[in-house]
Amino acid sequence: MPSAPLRALLVLNPKSRSGSSADLDAGLALLRDAGMEVEEVASSSPEETREAIRSRCGEFDLVIIGGGDGTISSAAGVLLECKLPLAILPLGTANDLARSLGIGNDLQQAFSVIAANHRRQIDLGEVNGKYFFNVANIGLGVMVTRELSDEVKQRWGVFSYLRALGLALARSNQFRVRLMIDGQKRVLRSIQLAIGNGRFYGGGNVVDDDSTIDDGLLNLYSLRPQRLWELLTLAPLLRGGRHDLARRVFNTSGREIELVTVPEGMEVHADGEPVTRTPAMFRVLPRVLEVVVPQDAPGLSANGPEAAENNLSGQ
Repeated sequence: MPSAPLRALLVLNPKSRSGSSADLDAGLALLRDAGMEVEEVASSSPEETREAIRSRCGEFDLVIIGGGDGTISSAAGVLLECKLPLAILPLGTANDLARSLGIGNDLQQAFSVIAANHRRQIDLGEVNGKYFFNVANIGLGVMVTRELSDEVKQRWGVFSYLRALGLALARSNQFRVRLMIDGQKRVLRSIQLAIGNGRFYGGGNVVDDDSTIDDGLLNLYSLRPQRLWELLTLAPLLRGGRHDLARRVFNTSGREIELVTVPEGMEVHADGEPVTRTPAMFRVLPRVLEVVVPQDAPGLSANGPEAAENNLSGQ
């Protein structure tokens, strides 16, 4: 007997920088030709996205989210709650999660990946009980996010991140941070601290050259206070995740990272959205979410789940 069709819920954020209706129609036809039953629902807020998934938790085999990183990140908790796999249509500005998964920015490529339905388990980051896929920021990264209005992102696209960085650099202030990284203490002065679960953030910047979204680790870097021209000379290293080559950057990784800042109560943004304030407890949740990825996804560990298990066991 023929197998039952895979039932997919497609949640679209109409505010995202998206492809044309024709692109979506062609992609949906591809999914249906592959034997999927796809039901579409529009969502204009994270609350609507979560409710659309939760209210019909047992009716679908897969959730496809079309939107940006913030839209996708806001659904992480309900996906875990419902034990539903995730597929992505990269309709946002940066699409950093799609990059980390090896999907990229091409909409038709993303539809082809979903039609093939190859899956892997990935990690989630958590800060003060809030989930994130890519990166959480304190300091300069938060100021960059403040400069990124919907209007700016629509007008400038991925270059909006470069524009926002330039504006934020002129206003950055230093802060003190006390870290506890898997039980090891460290005290720093910083202007920017980032903790990454995925590989990419901020429109294609690399968290760490060795990072993957299924390695069972969080990667941290902190920029020491420095002059504007010194920051600008670091730009190529920051873009490529080679912070380890610069003495003005502190790098480490771990499974649990606790931090306290002076001043207290600094904003923490994750995947481009405000989620909490310091003090903050970060941890990685290894391989807790199933996602649809390319067969040979370049953004994942070369040896799949076995590589992540080795990181967790310390081998």
